[in-house]
Amino acid sequence: MLTRLKKKFQSKIASVAEKLGNAGFTPNTMSLLGILLAVLSAALYINAKDSHLFTFLAAVLLLLSGLCDALDGAIARVCSKTTVFGGFFDSVLDRYADALVYSAIILGGLCELHWGAIALVGSLLVSYTRARAEAEKVNMESVGLMERPERIIIVAIATLAGIYVEDALNFGILLLAVLTNITVVQRIFYFYKKTKPNKSET
Repeated sequence: MLTRLKKKFQSKIASVAEKLGNAGFTPNTMSLLGILLAVLSAALYINAKDSHLFTFLAAVLLLLSGLCDALDGAIARVCSKTTVFGGFFDSVLDRYADALVYSAIILGGLCELHWGAIALVGSLLVSYTRARAEAEKVNMESVGLMERPERIIIVAIATLAGIYVEDALNFGILLLAVLTNITVVQRIFYFYKKTKPNKSET
């Protein structure tokens, strides 16, 4: 079911990406828009503790930032604008976006410091393990529980739930602290399995 939903979403994204590409939007433009939305989201998170409006807007902007992240790659693929620099640039901006949002949630007092720190480290390591593995020609796409879209969705849902349920965002961050690091372990084992020498080679 999740695979079908993902394929359906990717199909919709590709359609939107084609229209945006034809309208003159470039992958790098979408990457920059994504980081701008993440900065605005982070600014709202820092001040969201006593404001339901800021909480709501922070979640919406975070989701829009994630949408831009999906669209930049889609525009690159659909419109044949894929470049080595574009992929690198997008990846760097994504790490900044993640760090800003998690740090803002921590600084805003919306989660416990230790869970926020563990979730932040886990999130960055999920991305690092993929980048490092793919530098060694091991594809890590869809390996593990918590890729970036899933992380964004969990934070956004937990944020919105926090308007009605006390400590919902703290629970969401706790969940990410656990699941992101499980994902890192999954990727370590996957990489080991893919790269360990065959007995016939030893």
